[in-house]
Amino acid sequence: MNLPTSPGVYLMKNELDEIIYVGKAKNLKNRISQYFRSNKNHSAKTIRMINNIASYEYIVTNTEVEALVLECNLIKKYSPKYNIRLKDDKHYPYIKIDVKAPFPQIQVVRKIKKDGAKYFGPYTDTSSMWEIIELTKNLWSLKTCSKNLPRDINKERACLNFHIGKCDAPCILNVTKDDYNKTIQEVINFLNGNYKEIISNLQQQMEQASLELNFERAAILRNQINSISKLTQKQAADNTSHENQDILAYAKGEEDTLIQAYFVRQGKLVGREHFMLKNMIEESASVLFRDFILQFYAEATFIPKELIVQIAPKEVNLLQEYLTNKKGYKVSIITPQKGAKFKLLELARKNAELTFFEQGDQLKKKQTRINIALEQLQNSLGFENPIIRIEAFDISNTSGVQNVGAMVVFENGIPKKSDYRKFKIKTVIGANDYGSMEEVIKRRYNQTDLTKLPDVIFMDGGKGQINAAKKILEQYNFNIPVCGMIKDNNHKTSALIYNNKEIILQKSSETFKLITQIQDEVHRFAIEYHRKLRSNIHSILDDINGVGPTRKKILLLHFKSVYNLKEASLAELEKLVPKNIALNIYTYFKNIK
Repeated sequence: MNLPTSPGVYLMKNELDEIIYVGKAKNLKNRISQYFRSNKNHSAKTIRMINNIASYEYIVTNTEVEALVLECNLIKKYSPKYNIRLKDDKHYPYIKIDVKAPFPQIQVVRKIKKDGAKYFGPYTDTSSMWEIIELTKNLWSLKTCSKNLPRDINKERACLNFHIGKCDAPCILNVTKDDYNKTIQEVINFLNGNYKEIISNLQQQMEQASLELNFERAAILRNQINSISKLTQKQAADNTSHENQDILAYAKGEEDTLIQAYFVRQGKLVGREHFMLKNMIEESASVLFRDFILQFYAEATFIPKELIVQIAPKEVNLLQEYLTNKKGYKVSIITPQKGAKFKLLELARKNAELTFFEQGDQLKKKQTRINIALEQLQNSLGFENPIIRIEAFDISNTSGVQNVGAMVVFENGIPKKSDYRKFKIKTVIGANDYGSMEEVIKRRYNQTDLTKLPDVIFMDGGKGQINAAKKILEQYNFNIPVCGMIKDNNHKTSALIYNNKEIILQKSSETFKLITQIQDEVHRFAIEYHRKLRSNIHSILDDINGVGPTRKKILLLHFKSVYNLKEASLAELEKLVPKNIALNIYTYFKNIK
C-alpha cells in the first residue's frame, strides 16, 4: 500500500459509497494496513466491518490532535454505522446572552452558534434552569420583551415590568448602555457560578442601605442573598473542594452500555445525565470513554479542569492535550483508586447501574409497543413485508402566504430526525395544498442518488393529498404505497385511507398511538418552519417606515410572498397603500437588491 506515514483520518466505504467507519491514525500507513492483514486480532465487529469495505480514502493532518478533532467532526457529519455515536436527537437547553447587542437579555436556545454570544449549559435539568432564570429576574432588572433596541427606543411607553421594578426600561433610555452592561456582567458572573463574589457584593450594598436607613432596600437585598444561598444549598454535594469536575462512570449489559455523567461546579452537584450507547458489547471500556469524551466535549461551552473517569480512556494523553488546547487551561483526566474523588466515582457508578436497569426495562417495554404497532399496521394495510421506513408529508401556509412543505421520517417506529426535510414552495402561488404537495413529492423523489425509499408514505390529509402524491410517484415509476391520515372534527387522528378504503383505528391500539405520533410530528415540523419564515418576513417589513401590522397583512395577502412584493411596481403598491408609504416600500426593496 502506497500510503503516507503522516497522522490523519481514514474513511471506510461500502459498495454504495457510504461511509461506514471513520478512524484516526498516528501513522496512516500502519493503521490502514492493519485492517487488511490477518483477522486473528480483530474483534467480530471489526471483521464484519472489514467484510463490508469496498474502498477507503484518507485525509492527512499536521498533528495527531488535529486528526482527533477531524475524526470527531466527520463522525458527527456522517454518523457511520460502525462508530460509537452519541445521539443528536436530544438538544438540552442553554442560556444565551448576546453580549454584542446594545441591551442584551437572557434567552433559552437549544443550539450553540459561533456568533460571539455567551452560552451557559447545557442544562440537563430544565426545571433547575428555569429556577436560575427566575432568580436572575428577581436579582436584576433586565429587559425581557421582544422590542428591537435601539430601533424601538421611545416609540412606546415603558411596560408594566418597569413600573413594578422588574425592568430598567432601556426602551425609554431610563438606563444608560454602560450601566446596563455592568448589570449584564454581574449576571454572567452569576451564571458562571461565582456566587461568593455576588453574595459579598450584595452584603456590602445591604450594609450601606442600612447605614443610610433605607431599610426597604436593605430588606430586598437580604431576600436576594437568601435566594442565592438557598440555590447553592440545594445544589450541595458531598464535596468541599470547590472544584469544577465532571465524573464519568458506566454500566454494561449484554448488548448496550450506559454512561453516567455528574457535573460538579465549585464543589456543588449542578446536574447529571446518562447516555445509552446501543450494541456496544464488543467495545472495551477504554474505547467507550475515549469516544464519549471526544464527542461530548467537542462542542461543550464549558469544560472543567478535571474529568474523573471510572476507566482510563484510550489515548488519555492525547485527549488531555486536545481538551487543554481547546480551553486554554490544563485539563486533567484521572482515575482515582481511593479517597474522596474515588467515593464520588463510586456514587456515579452505583447510579449508572441503577439507571441502566431502569432504562433497560423501560426501553424493552417501549420496543415491544413499537413492534406491536408496526405489526398491527402491516396487517391492517395487508403488506407482505415488515414496515421499516415511513415518510410522512404535510403542507403549511396562512391564507396562501409562505407555502411550505415538510417531511418526517420514522425508521423502526422511531423518528429519524437526520433525514427530515423542509421545502419552501417555489412553483405554487396561493392556497393550493394539492399543487404544493405535488411539488414536494417531485422534489423528494426526483433525485439521481436515491438510496433510501420508504416502505409506505403517509400524507397528512385525505384522498386529494393521496392522489397528488400518487400522480408524481407514477411519473417516476415508483410503486410506493400511499396512505392518508384523517383527523376528526376535533383535529385528532381518527383513521387511515388506503386503496380508497377507510381503516378505522382503535384508540387503545398501539398503531393508533404510532400514527398519532407521526401525524403530530409532521404537523409540528411544518408549522415550525412556516412560523420561522413568517417571522423572517415580519422582521424585513418591520424595517420599512409606515408599514405596521395591518399594512403587512394587506400586502402579504395581496402579493402572497415577499419576493412578489419586492418585484411589485410603484403603481401596484399605490393601489394598496398611500403614495408616500408605497414609495418607502418600493425604495427599500430597490436598495437591497
